[in-house]
Amino acid sequence: MRRPSLSPPMTLALGIDPGTATTGYGLVEQNTDGSLQAIAYGILSTPKDLPAPERLDMLYQQMNEILRQYQPHSSAVEKLFFQKNVSTALAVGQARGVILLSLAQAGLNIAEYTPNEVKQAVAGYGSAEKRQVQEMVRILLNLPGIPRPDDAADALAIAICHLNTNRY
Repeated sequence: MRRPSLSPPMTLALGIDPGTATTGYGLVEQNTDGSLQAIAYGILSTPKDLPAPERLDMLYQQMNEILRQYQPHSSAVEKLFFQKNVSTALAVGQARGVILLSLAQAGLNIAEYTPNEVKQAVAGYGSAEKRQVQEMVRILLNLPGIPRPDDAADALAIAICHLNTNRY
């Protein structure tokens, strides 16, 4: 998806669902009339067979390219929630650190939201199931189908949460 040349946007928010192997990103524009539009979404991925420092460097480079290409006005990242697998939590934490560094170096304000805050803002219920949130993302962004992969849909939900939260 490329950014259309319509009237100037009120704001362009970048949502990030962090991970080491797969990081979801989603850019959502809120127009002056309050409507939301998906500008771009997808995943940043790194090969599992590379050492962690190389994967983190790849993630950093890919994130910087997204920032350069779309120049968002604000950003939001999902907060790390407790995971049973400590090594997975540490790896996601490292990826979050790289992403936060990239966003900070770009001069963006960075908001952080828990999964429950995202669910509440998008689906109206903090314990909503993943499928409910994905369907609301599709409806709110007037998309023909649920965005794939799941990490991209989650990133769009984070951007929507950020835009809705910043409204008030």
